[in-house]
Amino acid sequence: MLVENTLFGIDDKVEKAIARLQSWENSAIKMNAEGYHVAFSGGKDSIVILDLVRRAGVKHTTHYQMTTVDPPELIYFIRENYTDVEFHKPEKTMWDLIVEKRMPPTRRVRYCCEYLKERGGSGSMVVTGVRWAESARRANRKMVEPCFKDDRKVYLHAIIDWSEDDVWQYIRERKMKYCCLYDEGFTRVGCIMCPMAEKRRHNDAKRWPKFASAYIRAFQRMIEKRVKDGLETKWKTGQEVYDWWMNEPKRTKIDESQGVLFE
Repeated sequence: MLVENTLFGIDDKVEKAIARLQSWENSAIKMNAEGYHVAFSGGKDSIVILDLVRRAGVKHTTHYQMTTVDPPELIYFIRENYTDVEFHKPEKTMWDLIVEKRMPPTRRVRYCCEYLKERGGSGSMVVTGVRWAESARRANRKMVEPCFKDDRKVYLHAIIDWSEDDVWQYIRERKMKYCCLYDEGFTRVGCIMCPMAEKRRHNDAKRWPKFASAYIRAFQRMIEKRVKDGLETKWKTGQEVYDWWMNEPKRTKIDESQGVLFE
């Protein structure tokens, strides 16, 4: 619940989140005169945090990092409802990265996230919709924390203590529009066929077959690059890579003959 009676009085999570944003605004402006850098994904947490930023009246700019494997429905939703969001296209596509790294992105080696999704906001305080309840790994995050890969970036997770029910309650009470994919059973609306999505990946392949084909073509080019660079591989075709990649066991150790990121 967004408002709860506790032993210490009424706990209003909305007011608390707005207060957090307002209290850190001066720090954000000291880092960047434009204020907060809102990392916008178009997902449910993202639209909530942007609405809170606007309600807080704090100085900010809003940014969407395109990955080249974005669900088309998500792009349409953002362009139709958030015209002030800045879109940033990467210099390299997912398909380029697969060939360059000479291996598919996996649960253990997600080079795609670092390059495609986390590249913005240097020199700024970045506002995100990260929440403890999302995963065991995120349960260890702090509300305000530095980026360990970029010492010129600081994160503010203003709704870090919200549950998923809190997020949907806020959306319903505010009568906010959201991406149609949620009504079709999607729990997240990130990259198509993301290795972390597990079972959903097969549904993604059926829904967006052109993306599945693009992965296979990229894997074929990846094999050719490995052969050209003198690297051994058990894979012979892009389809073989795809079949392994789509059914990669959650805890399977990566076969070094099939490629590692750091050689």
